[in-house]
Amino acid sequence: MIVSFTGAQSTGKTTLLNRLVEKNPNVTFVEEVTRRVKRLYDVPINEDGGDVTQFLIMADHVQNLFSKDKSDLTVFDRCAVDGVVYTRWLQLQGMVSAEVYSACCKIYDAIIDQYDVIFYTDPADVKLVDDGERSVNVDFRNDIIKLFNDKLEGLDNVVVLSGSVEERLNIVKKTVEGLGKDIII
Repeated sequence: MIVSFTGAQSTGKTTLLNRLVEKNPNVTFVEEVTRRVKRLYDVPINEDGGDVTQFLIMADHVQNLFSKDKSDLTVFDRCAVDGVVYTRWLQLQGMVSAEVYSACCKIYDAIIDQYDVIFYTDPADVKLVDDGERSVNVDFRNDIIKLFNDKLEGLDNVVVLSGSVEERLNIVKKTVEGLGKDIII
């Protein structure tokens, strides 16, 4: 089973994942794609990204899904939804070409059904915090949140996580257990 966390920057994804990683050694956890792409290829991310960055990010999402190095339960920190949302924002700013955005949408369409559950972290409960890598531009974050809300509408495998960290973790546990898998919170 493949589950992923998705959402705008600074909405609690990493906090939840760190808690889950600590207690679930038999679960495969895949680190966040954008930061990994930045480290591996030294490309600009967030509101400074461009065609090459977004292609690398989408390619990494594909590679994550089809990697043979997965357990019975694999949890991703971000998914193709993130890739296409941020690419759309960059395309609207003129930093990504229409052709690249179209290609990213085709990749998204080809792989979105591979995710059994996509946990969307509600931004309303979490303040924007500077961690040295994520953007702290409030307008950028608000634009991204709107794009996420638009993109997630109509997907039937999305579960919204809201409330405290404990409340969010309980939703994750209940959802995963409802699909026949165990996860310790």
